[in-house]
Amino acid sequence: MEITANNPQRKSWLHVEQGCDFPIQNIPFGVFITKDDIITIGTRIGEYAIDLGAFHQLGYFNGIPLTDDIFMQDSLNDFIADGRKTWRLVRNRIADVFDIENKTLQNNTKHKEVIIFDVNEVEMLLPIQVGDFTDFFSSKEHATNVAKIFKLQEEPLNNNWSHMPLGFHSRASSVVVSGTPIRRPLGQTQQLGQDKPVFGPAKCIDMELETAFVTTDVNQFGKPIHINEAKENIFGMVLLNDWSARDIQKQESKPLGPFLSKSFATTISAWIVTMDALEPFKCEGPEQENVVKYLKHKKNKNSYDIKLKTFVETPNGDINALSESNFKNLYWTMTQQLTHHTINGCNVRAGDLIGSGTISGSTKNSYGSMLELTWNEEEPITLKDGSTRTYFKNGDHVIIRGYCENSQGRIGFGKCTGKILPAVKYNLPE
Repeated sequence: MEITANNPQRKSWLHVEQGCDFPIQNIPFGVFITKDDIITIGTRIGEYAIDLGAFHQLGYFNGIPLTDDIFMQDSLNDFIADGRKTWRLVRNRIADVFDIENKTLQNNTKHKEVIIFDVNEVEMLLPIQVGDFTDFFSSKEHATNVAKIFKLQEEPLNNNWSHMPLGFHSRASSVVVSGTPIRRPLGQTQQLGQDKPVFGPAKCIDMELETAFVTTDVNQFGKPIHINEAKENIFGMVLLNDWSARDIQKQESKPLGPFLSKSFATTISAWIVTMDALEPFKCEGPEQENVVKYLKHKKNKNSYDIKLKTFVETPNGDINALSESNFKNLYWTMTQQLTHHTINGCNVRAGDLIGSGTISGSTKNSYGSMLELTWNEEEPITLKDGSTRTYFKNGDHVIIRGYCENSQGRIGFGKCTGKILPAVKYNLPE
């Protein structure tokens, strides 16, 4: 089925500023509360949020086999479970109705009043009910930097990393939508020269510049998915910040992996951008060597040219650029990650969140974490107000942005943000 929604010549009768992340060719999906306190599934064009529940009730999806309540829910899980054919039909229809040449809704004032909202008048919610959250470790540059910083070995990468995408299962319950404040976590840390760990607020709060993809019902329990089928089971992508408490992580990662240092919060952007919308921005990723056969791609263009930028807004209002990276830097692709995830028979369900891992490039200004940008606190960053950072302070507002742009246009994700609040007060037992 043709993706007519992607027509780069299409224009909307809704106003869209030049350079906006959400032209009519995007049509992402999210969940929001309207000014009338109604929770609905919606999409966005320009600075307008579109209530797809009302859109459906008023007959604009006639001819597409959808349940009556498919968009009148508090998550996208059921819509995602319907599969790619439904996603494509829905996006194509939305694009047609909002095309500048289509007068059906454009000239219907009563319908527009209940369907279209100023995006600043709605409250964005978590778009999916996250059943499981897996985070990978797929950037060769990031893995190399971490190995060098912690002097893990003479060779920068373990032999296993170069043969398979490494990942770990993280906490789904603490995945939050962009804009949610982040409490500094409590935990155990041990400073140099101390004999015993101390309990208290983490001092080393870090970002991790990532993206994530959202799956549909991929496979039955016990049955792996083939790499040639993996793409069909990916609904779309979000920006992701997998917050880290590096001092807690250092203490608890001997010999196991991260636990409290990661599970306190993970932020995702509010709008899920579909893989169909990203199709014009496919590109080649890094050259891969010695890939085990079940992870080998048939085609070369298996990555996406997604520009990623990180900023910190300090309490005085200054916005400081921290780094610029690109999704195409990732060594392991999304389809390889999903294939490897299921190769042991693990079943993946609609609404599962699969993180890319920190996305770093080859130059210092493209590193995706403060751990790398400050080289584990050895090289502090000086901000506009003259203050320095090795890790983030209370009141810092961390911002991730991402977008694709070429001759066919621009598709963006909006923002993925979180402001760091002080730790909760905790009275130790006597």
